[in-house]
Amino acid sequence: MIHGVGGKVIWVDLTKGEIEKRPIEKKLVEKYLLGAGYLSKVLFDSIPTDIDPLSPENVLGFATGLLTASMFPQSSRHVVAALSPLTDVWGESHAAGFWGPELKLAGYDAIFFTGASPDPVYLNINDSTVELLSADDVWGRDVFETDDILRKRHGKRARLIYIGQAGENLVRFAAVMNDRDRASARSGLGAVMGSKKLKAICVRGAGKIEVADPKKYMDTMDEFYRRMLANPFTPGRAKYGTTNLVEMMQHIGRLPSYNMRQGVFEGYEKISGETITEKYLVKPRSDWCCLQRCARYTSVKEGPYKYVGGSPEFETQSSLGSRCGNDNLESVLFGHHLANQYGMDTISLGGTISWAMEAWDEGLLTADDTDGIDLSWGNHESIVKLIKMIAFREGFGDVLAEGSARAAEKIGRGTEKFVMTVKKQEIAGQEPRAQKSMGLAAVTAARGADHLYAFPVLDEAGFDDEIRERFGEEYLPEMAERLNPKYKGIMVKECEDFMVVVESLGLCKYGTQIPPEFYYEDVALALKVHNGFEFTRADLQTIGERIVNLNRLFNARRGVTRADDCLPDRLTKEGAPLGPSKGEVVELDQMLDEYYLKRGWDNETGIPYASTLQRLGLVEEASGMEIPDE
Repeated sequence: MIHGVGGKVIWVDLTKGEIEKRPIEKKLVEKYLLGAGYLSKVLFDSIPTDIDPLSPENVLGFATGLLTASMFPQSSRHVVAALSPLTDVWGESHAAGFWGPELKLAGYDAIFFTGASPDPVYLNINDSTVELLSADDVWGRDVFETDDILRKRHGKRARLIYIGQAGENLVRFAAVMNDRDRASARSGLGAVMGSKKLKAICVRGAGKIEVADPKKYMDTMDEFYRRMLANPFTPGRAKYGTTNLVEMMQHIGRLPSYNMRQGVFEGYEKISGETITEKYLVKPRSDWCCLQRCARYTSVKEGPYKYVGGSPEFETQSSLGSRCGNDNLESVLFGHHLANQYGMDTISLGGTISWAMEAWDEGLLTADDTDGIDLSWGNHESIVKLIKMIAFREGFGDVLAEGSARAAEKIGRGTEKFVMTVKKQEIAGQEPRAQKSMGLAAVTAARGADHLYAFPVLDEAGFDDEIRERFGEEYLPEMAERLNPKYKGIMVKECEDFMVVVESLGLCKYGTQIPPEFYYEDVALALKVHNGFEFTRADLQTIGERIVNLNRLFNARRGVTRADDCLPDRLTKEGAPLGPSKGEVVELDQMLDEYYLKRGWDNETGIPYASTLQRLGLVEEASGMEIPDE
């Protein structure tokens, strides 16, 4: 028996309309945990190598973590994964909220969808009742309308995951939304739902979770709460969420602006967290057991951008703001609201629009290409107009709905050099010339450009003591210096291993990585009192390493090699033109060599050595692949 879990997994064959419940496999959980690790293994075994991500052969998985729905601070998260239609490699995304905890309270830990339904459907779960129902009346509806209709039908307590029109129209960066404004945004997994004619998953759970050691559990969680509330980062995060990162990123030259031409933005104060809090904040809000309250409600009370709803976090302030040269905050807020309504990843959305804006600025796109829309930097009316056009694939929006890499391939004319992606996924709001570890993290992440797979923030804001504790005195001061490439391969590798463990437990990275309050020993203790596992720090480190290597094998089967672990030339060959990081480039090859050496991967191909796979118990998974010897 595993404590702290629902105990069952749901498999849905959408082609046949059949549903099967299976018991959770303890041996699989012991080797991969739940959440991201569990999905990595099941989908590695289930997804054929050479398929189109939008074909029925793709398998779509949802999973909670081992600590989801526990009392661990910020234990609200779930994971969505499949073969990505944006990158054509491993696709994975995460969200907070209440859907994941509700699924576990209904008695389930994961759901897998195979095939494709001939007609729109949604899955309804009410404890032991699991059924496919017609979604004809909500197909074509946006996220908010779908939420209203299904909650009216199934009760106000129902928790929902869904797609909007962007997912239905197979926008390659469509998000999977939950709780109205929480998004599993990256990798375009909303398009996978759309390709399967799966509109939503509705869950109601009235069960309870049995913990392994109730007395020690409460004592442990009380202590964790005291530590989180006492952390000096917590008050600021509760006041601003992530919105005040705009000011911090501007200060260190890491605020992507004008399609990543530079890392500072002259209008940063106009889109800052201070301005949002002062003028537009309605109230903060919390997800399950969240003490930091990154979520919040905002409103624009009048004018063309009038709305009330979920507020953007830093990434949208960057992507629809500074990245597009746009300092009109009300348009950024409203643009985020529209992205939630239609169900789109705002990082890829803004990254794609900013690519088009730079191509326009360079004279490579004209009004003939854009349906007459003026794409001058900062044209907020055009940005907002394009959001709907992309969601519905209208006119020029149909081109942009493919993402910037594919759009550039279609347009040509030299626009390719303005594409700021890794493996076709737009780089997030982290200018890597101002923090070298972020540049390396973007290229080694399994799902393409991604700052969260490793989330290497220890060199961002003076965490010297934490670096000393986690890595040792010998790595200082270089590892803590954000402009120094030395030791960043070691740091990114270790951060990746820990972060995939965090994603397999259903925890937030705020608290486990920044502020770095909880580490392996803490989550091992939580797993003992909550789930009954006797994992050591070394056990969890090995599990994290195993998951990362399995993700790499998944991508290697799709043809990924070292050649794909690259950044745009702008970031590796052109010095930052302005700001605190002026003149800096990303010394990628140096860091990548160090990373591969630490990982035990071949330096030429980026494929794990046979000895590495043997040590991690992945020999069978590599069967049939060309694996290098050390």
